[in-house]
Amino acid sequence: MSSQLFKRRQFLQVGAAGFVLFAANNNRLLAKAAAPGSMDSLRSIGSLQAPDENGVMLPAGFQSRIVARSGEQPVTSSSYLWHDAPDGGAVFATDDGGWVYVSNSEVGGGKGGVGALRFNAAAELVDAYPILAGTSVNCAGGGTPWQTWLSCEEFDAGQVFECDPLGNREAMVRPALGRFKHEAVAVDPVNQILYLTEDTPDGAFYRFRPSQPLPDLSAGILEVATMDAQDGRLYLDWAPVPDPSAETTPTRYQVPDYVPFRGGEGLVYQDGLVYFSTKGDNRVWCYDVATHQISVLYDFATSANPILSGVDNLTITPAGEVLVAEDGGDMQIVILTPEFGVIPLLQIPGHERSEITGPAFDPSYRRLYFSSQRGSVGASSGGITYEISLAGI
Repeated sequence: MSSQLFKRRQFLQVGAAGFVLFAANNNRLLAKAAAPGSMDSLRSIGSLQAPDENGVMLPAGFQSRIVARSGEQPVTSSSYLWHDAPDGGAVFATDDGGWVYVSNSEVGGGKGGVGALRFNAAAELVDAYPILAGTSVNCAGGGTPWQTWLSCEEFDAGQVFECDPLGNREAMVRPALGRFKHEAVAVDPVNQILYLTEDTPDGAFYRFRPSQPLPDLSAGILEVATMDAQDGRLYLDWAPVPDPSAETTPTRYQVPDYVPFRGGEGLVYQDGLVYFSTKGDNRVWCYDVATHQISVLYDFATSANPILSGVDNLTITPAGEVLVAEDGGDMQIVILTPEFGVIPLLQIPGHERSEITGPAFDPSYRRLYFSSQRGSVGASSGGITYEISLAGI
């Protein structure tokens, strides 16, 4: 057996117990405290209560509302029908003190795209409209610091489209980010790098280094992660993908020593750390962009509290708590703390045929948006998009 093959097998077999250095790497986040009345930190919430009037189980002191349903007009002033199969999402602040929640449509056959819900400063829903149409299987993606939404197509020749949350500018395809089964994108604005996941059983982990300073995504170098083991620790190296357009060979197979991940899903960046989930082994990973070390924040197989399964979309609090939406499992959003805590934030019983998608906070961290992609069992309404907040907000 070659040493490289041994390293790759070692990489895929290692569990969270083998990555005790994660907590040390993440200590920088522990001192952040919650702002009054916000969800800046969620590690002290209580247990889930019985379902509320919207069927959502929440801790005491939280409330929910439904803001959109597939096939219905979210607001009467707009003719836009909320899309089917709502998936990845993000929130963007607006100049009037409000915000826009964008949501992908994971529908194939050129019937996917992205829809938007606009809220005013009083959290009233005032408009709904499309910002991307004619694409397919728009699964996840990622928001950018320059206030655009990168929507990812999840099929073998899928691409990334850059969208204006306000709908004032036409969406633009970004071919330099490669053609593969895209899942999610996260931006490291300090080092001017984008990270990307690939949703296949042997998917790769990518990064993109633009040729020009951000926000220019028109050209650059797409790289795929390889692996190096040193002193019992695992590090990622990066190798260029010769043909990001994948005209003859899938991007991940163009670099023989790439590290396979078992179904890359959600992805988020904060404070020099990149978190991403892999559904095939129910893990949430952490990559330190400064040291290049990779570690595991959560592993279903070894966790002392294995309540999280079907790991999918991610978001994060200012305190460094990673929120993981379940595709299946118990239909929960679960909080992973830097100290390896595993805490349920919410649950939607009766939605077992669905998945939770698109978790994203408003700019003040007082509200969290997410969807049940296909709704409850036996329901005809399809996807449902929710907002949760602290009671009285």
